[in-house]
Amino acid sequence: MKNPRSTSTPEPASARAPAPAPAPADPSRPPMGWNSWDCYGTTVTEEEVLANASFLAEHLAPYGWDTVVIDIDWSDPSARSHGYNADAPLVMDEQGRLLPDPGRFPSSADGAGFGPLAAQLHGLGLRLGIHVMRGVPRRAVAANTPIVGSTLRASDIADPTNSCEWNPDMVGIDHTVPGAHAYYDSVLALYASWGVDFLKVDDMLWPYQAAEIEAFSAAIEGCGRPMQLSLSPGRDLSLTRLPHLREHATMWRICDDLWDRWEDVEANFARFARWAPYSGPDGWADGDMLPLGRIGIRAERGEPRHDRLTPEERRTLMTLWVIARSPLMIGGDLQSSDPETVALLRNDAVLEVLRASSGNREVFREGPLVLWTADGDGDTRYVAAFNLGADELPVALDSQDVDLPSHLEGQVTELWSGGEVPTRPVTEQSDAARGVAPGSTALDVVIAPHGALLLRYAPAR
Repeated sequence: MKNPRSTSTPEPASARAPAPAPAPADPSRPPMGWNSWDCYGTTVTEEEVLANASFLAEHLAPYGWDTVVIDIDWSDPSARSHGYNADAPLVMDEQGRLLPDPGRFPSSADGAGFGPLAAQLHGLGLRLGIHVMRGVPRRAVAANTPIVGSTLRASDIADPTNSCEWNPDMVGIDHTVPGAHAYYDSVLALYASWGVDFLKVDDMLWPYQAAEIEAFSAAIEGCGRPMQLSLSPGRDLSLTRLPHLREHATMWRICDDLWDRWEDVEANFARFARWAPYSGPDGWADGDMLPLGRIGIRAERGEPRHDRLTPEERRTLMTLWVIARSPLMIGGDLQSSDPETVALLRNDAVLEVLRASSGNREVFREGPLVLWTADGDGDTRYVAAFNLGADELPVALDSQDVDLPSHLEGQVTELWSGGEVPTRPVTEQSDAARGVAPGSTALDVVIAPHGALLLRYAPAR
């Protein structure tokens, strides 16, 4: 992210010193972690955050899961399931900056903010993320609060003509006002003092808020602490925005909220096919959270449940997100999720595709069959085969159709099961290997309804 300006006057001397940072985020792989939204919506508590963080640290951190994100409305004492409250009594400091509700986050009392919670997560080797809405709180505008480091006040920078359509808390900022950036600068200085490592900033992409994105990105650059920037919600996002996104953000959503419905998962195949070739260390296309495990506990959508996806659909979701190298944020409550879901998140061979593959792309889509390929280290190759249909799909894949050599001199392994995939050289055209050319190799697979296989080809050494 680039900083086109110097920051405004810094925080008063009474402000806390910036908290120590954990190990730097690895820019070569997408962010991975847990987010409170799918299970707790607007109502998550400090106790629930710490319980999930402890589970993450003990069971998932060795596999790369390292970020804990507190989603929307952490400043609202009146937060409830299934929606937002108009004119909510958001907790706010005298400069119009939102603070955690001490009723739900007791360690934030007396102006401590998320600092004590960040310290606990850092002690576990984890990173703290928080959700933020763009703009300035309506209550700050009504109170005309001062802005740190500026002669401006909240009402001077407020733009009520550019406010969120679905959340009532905030008013947009008019960035044509000279010095309007001072509000975001003050907010980011506060977050830096708390020890925040990751920011999910909402209402940025639908419609596309270029000026807000630039101002927020610059405030991060000027706050003195590295933070990853995630932009949402992603509905109707165009590839024309790619250069701007890469300049200012770590990751960006390519869809609206994704829930535990097959139609939500299937819709992301086309989006990932469009975006995945452009994902990488310059920025990551994000297919949204993984609605897996125990969700809906006090959520915005649905009643408490284990996700409604079948085992095959869960594996398909994970396979698509991994082969497309999407950020992975778990949406389910970890300690009450079933062991089978947790096992999906601990398959190191599968996650290696996320961490270290390149050239990831869709190469075939016809009827129910969708094929992706990617390059691994050396001559290693990866193939993802998906069945979008409702019936079992037996198919002989031509090795060259999935970017493998015509003659396979190594082993093909299915990474979810660990089993070897049968292969056979094809010497003549016949029904026994329909669609496989003579001189190529057939990979014989059977894909379950709504299922997926993730294959690794490792040449013999």
